[in-house]
Amino acid sequence: MNLRRDVFQAIADPTRRAILMLVATQSMTAGAIAANFDTARPTVSNHLRILTECELLKKEQQGREIHFHLNPQGLKTVAEFIEPFRKMWDDRFNKLEDVMKNYKKKN
Repeated sequence: MNLRRDVFQAIADPTRRAILMLVATQSMTAGAIAANFDTARPTVSNHLRILTECELLKKEQQGREIHFHLNPQGLKTVAEFIEPFRKMWDDRFNKLEDVMKNYKKKN
């Protein structure tokens, strides 16, 4: 049975989240990414494969090297899922701020 990985499974792993943070600002080769971890290079390659399959990373051939870079569009699913929670917390913090302003006025 072939289970398709999804974005949430991909970001569930702390190493994969760390990889996403690394390539968020600049594209990197697999070797450069692996150098940031204390694990075997094949393990990092497996993480890169999963992130690529889930379309969180894109590969780009540059000469003999393959560079990985973040695919922000791949994170859209996560952003859409989180948005209602962000709004809920924003509303709660705004209410707390109002309570604190009223509290300060009474003192």
